[in-house]
Amino acid sequence: MNVKIEKSTAHGAVSAPPSKSFAHRLLICAALAGESRVQGLEESEDILATLDCVAACFGAKYEKQGADVAFSESDVYGAARGALMCRESGSTMRFFIPLCLVKDTECKLYGAGKLLSRPMSVYENICREQNLTFSHEGDHIRVCGPLKAGRFTVPGNISSQFISGLMFALPLLAGDSENCIVPPLDSKPYIDITMEALAAYGVKAEWKDAYTISIVGGQKYAPADRAVEGDYSNAAFLSAFNLFGGEVEVSGLRADSVQGDKAYIEQFAALKEGTPVIDISDCPDLAPILMSVAAAKNGVRLTGTARLKIKESDRGAVMAEELSKFGVPVTVNENDIIVEGGYFRAPCEPLFGHNDHRVVMSMAVLASLTGGEIIGAEACRKSYPAFFSVIKKLGIEVSQSGN
Repeated sequence: MNVKIEKSTAHGAVSAPPSKSFAHRLLICAALAGESRVQGLEESEDILATLDCVAACFGAKYEKQGADVAFSESDVYGAARGALMCRESGSTMRFFIPLCLVKDTECKLYGAGKLLSRPMSVYENICREQNLTFSHEGDHIRVCGPLKAGRFTVPGNISSQFISGLMFALPLLAGDSENCIVPPLDSKPYIDITMEALAAYGVKAEWKDAYTISIVGGQKYAPADRAVEGDYSNAAFLSAFNLFGGEVEVSGLRADSVQGDKAYIEQFAALKEGTPVIDISDCPDLAPILMSVAAAKNGVRLTGTARLKIKESDRGAVMAEELSKFGVPVTVNENDIIVEGGYFRAPCEPLFGHNDHRVVMSMAVLASLTGGEIIGAEACRKSYPAFFSVIKKLGIEVSQSGN
């Protein structure tokens, strides 16, 4: 799908889309509990992948009721009902590998796009240590448990998704376990989201110290009805219009949310006032929109950027490529990125989405200032399929061609 955006300004009120991070976690907990409901979902590609996988992994039975999903039953320890189709969702695959390892039967997890090239070594090492099956086989990963309780050492600077994945599985094992994190710990807010989701379904995991999570074994997920809160990650794209003359009111965001991406509120203020240094270790998904805003404002130096290489795209590199079309110099180093201010102009060639939802939405915000065409704009379906229809209602002039 190609999208053409004319120079235009956004005005109006909009509800934040549901948090994808919370939705993944609540769906897994609800499926493990049975007789539970998750309210306020949006059917993005990633969330559909998790729904497919709860059915395949646990045999979870559910019914969609508008934006809600009601679960009736599941079989946590029984054989998988089929292949787990993770699509391009890193969260889905990393959450389900340890849940598959709870079983003593084989499971196959399939990925699309770049998913199977993203790091999975944490689980591979655990399986090697416990003499369990973990095998990359072309378009899928094959695993077989059963995982044994104990002490698990996990690097804190690769992805918090490994830590969260173990947090879902370890309560189901017979013995007690510890999740021991090797510092530095990046993206801690995502671990806090996991703890909040677990607690909502009656499962206890607690910090023993700054780098150790203690999890009692033999726990059961308790039925509960929970609503998905609004998403600060995607709200950032909507709020960004306000830095460029727009007046967009985004509702549905919890002021006391543990989401790390709520940091965008203070970060946008800093970008508006000067050329700040911003550490994104706990909120790496904000990098594309922060780079875009900085390009049209005063520039920025982002630190803690090393993990951008292993997202849906090499985000630092592809954002540098796209911002160069606006005349903006960008320097991408190993763990920092410098965006120069004062060079911004209209692009003289089409913009590319690089199959990355956050790159697409960041380009859309910038294109509203100058006009522009985005090729491969369908990538936004991964997390926010309604994005272009939403900004069109806010007054951004959008036209599209292709599927």
